Amino acid sequence: MIILANFLNAIANVLGIVITFFTWMIVIQALISWVNPDPYNPIVRFLYVSTEPVYRILRRVLPRGHLGPVDFAPLVALFVLIFLNYFLVQTIKDYALWLRAGQLPPVF
Repeated sequence: MIILANFLNAIANVLGIVITFFTWMIVIQALISWVNPDPYNPIVRFLYVSTEPVYRILRRVLPRGHLGPVDFAPLVALFVLIFLNYFLVQTIKDYALWLRAGQLPPVF
């Protein structure tokens, strides 16, 4: 069980790093979009290519209101990532801790 616990802990740590990295990419992309960046800059292109698929999905799901040019897709994406970081990553870490201690938690 210790090997499985270590494996789950490693997965949780890597997932937390990926979520944090993607969160920063969204924040930086949102800040850059305010200053009219050069679209041919490789960093700007990388941020756009990395974040736009997520935004596209969220824009289809989000209702279109009368808010003008305000795009709430980055904000919703940040909330989802923060939720995943606090809920999913922490749940995996807690489960790994219970496995290491030899006490399996109740399912419900």
